[in-house]
Amino acid sequence: MGSRKIDREIETGIGVLSERDPVIGRLIKRNRLPGIPSGRDPFESLVRAILSQQISGKAATTIVGRVEQSAEGLSDPERVARLSDSELAACGVSTQKRRYLRSLTDHVLGGELDIQRLNALGDREVIDALTVVTGIGTWTAKMFAIFTLGRLDILPFEDLGVRNGIRIAYGLPDRPTEKQVQDLADQRGWSPYRSLASWYMWRATEANPE
Repeated sequence: MGSRKIDREIETGIGVLSERDPVIGRLIKRNRLPGIPSGRDPFESLVRAILSQQISGKAATTIVGRVEQSAEGLSDPERVARLSDSELAACGVSTQKRRYLRSLTDHVLGGELDIQRLNALGDREVIDALTVVTGIGTWTAKMFAIFTLGRLDILPFEDLGVRNGIRIAYGLPDRPTEKQVQDLADQRGWSPYRSLASWYMWRATEANPE
């Protein structure tokens, strides 16, 4: 999907969400346009996602930078695959994440995961294709679909930021469950722009950190 087409769809989606959901309409007025997609190479995005799991942003930036330097970039699966365990360990990559990277490069180089074909797949198919890789769960696959592929109708109901944002934006007494997030999205008519609605829930969380 070209960037201009995505921009047009985002503008359309913002208009639709503003009309359907006054809560999101107010968030839209207070925030910039959604930063979707990132424009990053798909393979590089997955490598970065794996390396950044469950560590601080500062630590992730350091480790990703070291691996990127060692591999002379992160977009070439063969170069990443050639990094030895000792080289990755020297970059600060844990044993578990080294296993995740091996799984990713094995699936890509072996043809089980066709990175270049992902854009031709439906949303559910993208998630199914990615989660066969050890270390890539549903949440990571959804983030990839939103921010790398620019998919506009993904609902990351598992995400604590989205759930907290809903609690704040809608004045709920407690953080909603995953099912309550899905029910609210249906009731408020977020589809087919659930990614955009989720992006504004993240902004609500940022505006009211806890």
